[in-house]
Amino acid sequence: MKRQHGGDVYSYGILLLEMFTGKRPTDGIFSGSLTLHDFVKMSLPERIAEIVDPTLFQQREMADASSSIDDNQSQSSRSSYIIQECLISLLKVGIACSQELPTDRPDINDVVPQLHAIRKTLLETGVHGGKKG
Repeated sequence: MKRQHGGDVYSYGILLLEMFTGKRPTDGIFSGSLTLHDFVKMSLPERIAEIVDPTLFQQREMADASSSIDDNQSQSSRSSYIIQECLISLLKVGIACSQELPTDRPDINDVVPQLHAIRKTLLETGVHGGKKG
């Protein structure tokens, strides 16, 4: 089956990378041959905290600060780990979708189930109004 709309998948991948890094492909740090795609790809997973939009972590830290005592801190630490893993997964989807060659990009029908699985995992943490599993 021939892949359709490879450009749309590419644009979707770049949009994901933009949303979660807070950077645009036209930002000044992307000069020469460095692209947003390469910047994220080179940074994962070890440097996730350095490349993700800091406001995502600031909002989580504020929620953590409002929780109380050891039990909540343990749960909060576990939730933070899961959130970080979800962010890594989301960025990996963005990287896959924004591959240079259209034939290397996934079909959107393969991407959607991945995104649903990430969403389900995130909601199970109980953050952002989701129910704990």
